[in-house]
Amino acid sequence: MNHAALAALIFDVDGTLADTEEAHRAAFNEAFVECGLDWHWDRPLYTRLLEVSGGRERIAAYWREVHPDLRAIDGAAIDDTVRRVHDLKTAAYGRRVADGEVALRPGVRALIDGARAAGLRLAIATTTSPANIAALLRAAIGPDWTLMLDSVEDASTAPRKKPDPQVYRRTLQRLRLPASACLAFEDSANGLAAAAAAGLATIVTPTACTVHQRFDGALRVLPNLAGVDIAALRAWHAEHATTLA
Repeated sequence: MNHAALAALIFDVDGTLADTEEAHRAAFNEAFVECGLDWHWDRPLYTRLLEVSGGRERIAAYWREVHPDLRAIDGAAIDDTVRRVHDLKTAAYGRRVADGEVALRPGVRALIDGARAAGLRLAIATTTSPANIAALLRAAIGPDWTLMLDSVEDASTAPRKKPDPQVYRRTLQRLRLPASACLAFEDSANGLAAAAAAGLATIVTPTACTVHQRFDGALRVLPNLAGVDIAALRAWHAEHATTLA
């Protein structure tokens, strides 16, 4: 049986391209203060809340946790507050990224440059907001970051959060490639589940917030992408295709 050659790399953003979670956590706490909420997410609490994909969803889940007596009649007011907190958090995160608090993880930029030189296509598949993506990549890569990518799918185009595979399926549709011709890069169990459900072989590089999670079925689990080159990716991709033959 003939197998598709490696043609594209598909990256998650938060935790994968950059270890963003401390900046996100600080931005959430800044937004809580600005909204007059007596909430504070320390690292252990935030690590647990990361099991809920999506910033707005995370805020709402925590609200239900600390106020289990909320009634459906309060829904509209809660939604408005969640939206305001999230908007303020997004702005705070953008300021932190612009101030240089977040950098690409080891090996990421070299792998992106290597992929472009090798003629591989590059895509982003994340359920974070377009503003968060732009803030990070503008600071890390430059104002022309969009020119490096063949597809960017995010919360605006794929509203169903990981582990739902919607964002990966949309990415494959946009690239017009089969899953067998691509590799995904993730940092979390939810991300791995989403990519796997779309049929993608996935390389996982956990962060301190996700290292405790299970990554059964990942193609590789690595501390980061330092030293990983296109030749290695092609070999792992071919190895994966052989196991499916």
